[in-house]
Amino acid sequence: MSLRSLSLIALLLFASVAQAQSLADRLRPLITAHEGEVAVAVKHLKTGESFAEKADEPMPTASLIKLPVMVEAYRQVAEDKIKLDDKVTFTEADKTPGSGILSTQFSPGATFTLRDAIRLMIAYSDNSATNLVLAKTGLAETNAQMEKFELPNTKVHAFVFRASSSIAPERSKQFGLGSTTANEMIRLVEMIQAKKVVTPEACDAMLEHLRACEDKRLSKLLPAGVKVAHKTGSVSAVRTDAGLIESKGGPIAICVLTRNNKDQRWTEENAAEVLTSKIARAVYDHFEPVAVATSKQPTELRQGANGELVQALQRTLNARAKPSPDLSVDGDFGPGTEAAVKKFQASSNLEANGVVGPDTFKALGPLIFADALQPSPEEINAKELPKEPRESLTGPPLVTCKGWIVADAKTGKTLFGSKESEKLDFASTTKVMTAYIVCELAKADPKVLAEEITFSEAADKTGGSTSDVHAGEKLTVGELLYGLLLPSGNDAATMFAEHFGPRLQEPGARSQEPAPKGFIAEMNRQAAQLGMENTHYENPHGLPARGHQSTCRDLATLAKAALANPMFKQYVNTRQHGSKVIGKGGYERNIVWKNTNQLLGIEGYSGVKTGTTTAAGACLVAFGQRDGRELIVVVLGSTSGDARYTDARNLFRWAWSQP
Repeated sequence: MSLRSLSLIALLLFASVAQAQSLADRLRPLITAHEGEVAVAVKHLKTGESFAEKADEPMPTASLIKLPVMVEAYRQVAEDKIKLDDKVTFTEADKTPGSGILSTQFSPGATFTLRDAIRLMIAYSDNSATNLVLAKTGLAETNAQMEKFELPNTKVHAFVFRASSSIAPERSKQFGLGSTTANEMIRLVEMIQAKKVVTPEACDAMLEHLRACEDKRLSKLLPAGVKVAHKTGSVSAVRTDAGLIESKGGPIAICVLTRNNKDQRWTEENAAEVLTSKIARAVYDHFEPVAVATSKQPTELRQGANGELVQALQRTLNARAKPSPDLSVDGDFGPGTEAAVKKFQASSNLEANGVVGPDTFKALGPLIFADALQPSPEEINAKELPKEPRESLTGPPLVTCKGWIVADAKTGKTLFGSKESEKLDFASTTKVMTAYIVCELAKADPKVLAEEITFSEAADKTGGSTSDVHAGEKLTVGELLYGLLLPSGNDAATMFAEHFGPRLQEPGARSQEPAPKGFIAEMNRQAAQLGMENTHYENPHGLPARGHQSTCRDLATLAKAALANPMFKQYVNTRQHGSKVIGKGGYERNIVWKNTNQLLGIEGYSGVKTGTTTAAGACLVAFGQRDGRELIVVVLGSTSGDARYTDARNLFRWAWSQP
């Protein structure tokens, strides 16, 4: 028997086994291996075959709740309560942190239609646009309609980043913005696909919105040309996704809900997002098994073909046909692609039949299988790739961060560094300056620590990491410092800027100037006084902002100054702290804050502060002492939360070993 025959038999056997493998066999190992809670529901809407894992357990939605909000908007349009052409206006007060483009790319006063606001809400998961839509439709109305659909766990609880607007405070505490179950999301998606929600025209419009979703985690591992209509959701410990995989054999409804995820990175490699992609591919492969290869290979492409080869054809036609047909590179050989082929054939003196065979392939030349034409094999094989010099056996350890410094904690002198003076984003290490200013005020007047703060709406609405204090609740400055430095509360930073801003304004400053600006001005004054020449602050918390940058050297300088204040040093060395807040009406509530700095669990290491954003990467300002030597290490731009600690510890160990 020939080797080719044996290979064909092996491939047939593999395909047979793959088809026999159950959906549960494919999915459960993926779910079990994940470090976090997972609920999954899958249903092939043509055959009815399904899979469920904890699919009736209520879970947080994050931005996935925007899908039901869209449904309610279209229902009210159908009942003439609102119109898709109604104008909405984006104002300064509508600016909302987190996902989207309105708050960062649009100017206050921008006016557009409700239809466009819905598109922004779904395509970009825009939080500001979501609040504009909810302002038109109402919170309770969405929940009431989901009840009518017999989806009792699918509820939106509040406006996005508007905790005080919650219509279900207890559910907000448990689930955040919204809640649902995997099975309920499957049923809602199924109703949209079957055109049983509102009107058929509304369902078509909603599916188009869902196909425009910019987050590709559900489709990331699917074959080229497979269309997906879905909505995602993401907060630190929650990742969600639900929608339709529009496969050849019929639409597949899929929902993946996760919470309490160990991996909370804001990268494409986030474990829960990777899990979602893998589940989607496993589901697709189960319902659309790969065709078994045979000795007869296709020699032509014609209308109706699809896949990667069609994509390559479309790219090549766009690049080589004159004029370019500007085809959509979607992998579907439709009428537009056929017309472009006929024009190319005619210009190449070939029969213009729209069928791509050997002669047309030859005329086209090498197909473009990527976004740009690949070099010829001869050119690639003749090219000698450069190598970096052999690694030295001496010198500092290899690290993942963009820049680092090791400084003497007593003198502030730089001992070692790499790109230590390069301006970089520095995330929540910003809060070292915020806390330094407050601690210096308290050092001058200890009564400052006992000052009572009533949390504001603006502080409560600050996005990102939180101290979990709500608008209207009271606590002292001394207690809120723990909420600033341990869980890295962005809301606490905003509150301190509001509270202390007025007293820090320079003489002659406009009294109407917002209080936080006075505090931020003081942050920049202190930076100048400390000699932090390459640092500029735009906010008190470290959320990304144009021009908000520092250097490893400047942060080491600041850390030395801050650690000289015993009060600051005590705060940043606290691993956890319990506190009590008093709310409106006199109720009391207990809070536990845990320090994000994992080095505190290792003998010899002390504060100072962590920081993480997508722009900055993982950052750390750390203090360590060994055998009487005290060092400050700063790492900016490490590749992950774990990597920053490895980078810092390796630098500490190496520096301590130097004479």
